[in-house]
Amino acid sequence: MFPTSPAIAVALGKPRRTAFRVAAALLTLGIFLIDVLSTLEGAVAVLYVVSVLLVARTGRRGDIMTTALAGIVLTVLAYVDSHGLNHVGAQTFRAVVSLAAIGITAILALQHQNAMQRLGAQARLLDLSHDMIFVRDRFGVITFWNRTAEQVYGWSSEQAVGCVADTLLSTRYPQARESVESTLLSLGSWEGTLEQRTREGEWRVLDSRWVVQRDSRGRITGVLETHTDVTERRRAQDAAMRAQSELAHAMRVATLGELTATLAHEVNQPLMAVVTNGEAGLRWLHRAQPDLQEVDAAITRSVAEARRASEIVKRVRAFLAKSTTVREALAVPALIHESVRLVQHDLNRDAVQLRVEVGSGLPSVHGDAIQLQQVLVNLMINASQAMAGQPHARELHVDAQRGEQGAVVISIRDNGPGIDAAHLETLFKPFFTTKPHGMGMGLAICRSTAEAHGGQLSVHSAPGQGATFRLVLGLAGDAA
Repeated sequence: MFPTSPAIAVALGKPRRTAFRVAAALLTLGIFLIDVLSTLEGAVAVLYVVSVLLVARTGRRGDIMTTALAGIVLTVLAYVDSHGLNHVGAQTFRAVVSLAAIGITAILALQHQNAMQRLGAQARLLDLSHDMIFVRDRFGVITFWNRTAEQVYGWSSEQAVGCVADTLLSTRYPQARESVESTLLSLGSWEGTLEQRTREGEWRVLDSRWVVQRDSRGRITGVLETHTDVTERRRAQDAAMRAQSELAHAMRVATLGELTATLAHEVNQPLMAVVTNGEAGLRWLHRAQPDLQEVDAAITRSVAEARRASEIVKRVRAFLAKSTTVREALAVPALIHESVRLVQHDLNRDAVQLRVEVGSGLPSVHGDAIQLQQVLVNLMINASQAMAGQPHARELHVDAQRGEQGAVVISIRDNGPGIDAAHLETLFKPFFTTKPHGMGMGLAICRSTAEAHGGQLSVHSAPGQGATFRLVLGLAGDAA
């Protein structure tokens, strides 16, 4: 086995290097004296290879070359002194073997030193990385552990090398471990997000990249793993999602005032119908000859209207509820119809003429009904408010048609004053509003909700020609 790498040899310090040089020099001298003075017939000079290997531990090319050259010269001198220049025989063969052994050992030592220097340089580069990097063999045993890994995980290189990576770090994978390994072996690399635990017991979220290392014959020798700590970024993303959820909830609550009148209007209608049908049923029942068929019909209508009132209340409560999002296949006509029911009272109050055109055979879309209703309600209320104060008839068009690649396009168009061209770029940004008392979150939440459903929300407007908001939604099963 060859000696220690140059990086380790440098760490030994000058005194150790001097000691190796002195030991090699004394050994070389001793071998020469034995070769010259003794009567041994063996290839004593071949022992010079030990001096070459010994001095190689200094990590200096010059020391290796000097010792090898000294061994070659002394071998020749000892041969000439013992046998002369004209002798050819077994001693000559042994001398040639010794010279070849010294030369080959020196060449291999130099090659080993060059390889170790390259590995040392690569290791120093890996130590400079801000990522955690370690190398493991095909059985998961760690063979290299960089400085950042020491700092983040808490185990030193001496403690980590020789341990099984998954056991040491309690690694959690996004999928089955066998599936990850299969992808790694088939593609030669793998990327994903996983969780690992530090020595202090803290879990870290990591973007991980694995690359297979192979030898000249293509056999797997190890796996290089690079891990980027994204724990704080993940926490920030989670906080942002929670903040968005809170803002969306606040927006729904803010809409409560506008929905109160709608709720009162819609619930009042079925309740009045219940009263009317109840009174009619009583009249039919109190006749001299009760008409039980009419009584039955009146009671049936009362029950239907009561259920309608209950559904209205449930729908509004769900709209305002802060609950877990449930995605399901939604029929577009029903989605538009329920949204229109929520704003119909406001539109009637503002004398807005509503026209709804839904194309036939539209496919279902995948999403949360309450969130998508919120988008449509916000857009229709905004359109109604934009047309306020106009002397001419106020018209609101809601149109749903099949778009490209089977998507569904819902357009909401008004005939109001339109949107200033200077505001089109910032219209969907949070906290931007043109209303005196607006929050500036409605359209921002509408766009983020559309994008969360795998869709898009855009606007087209020309001054004096109204505005058209275009909501594009994918098919059921397309959105995650």
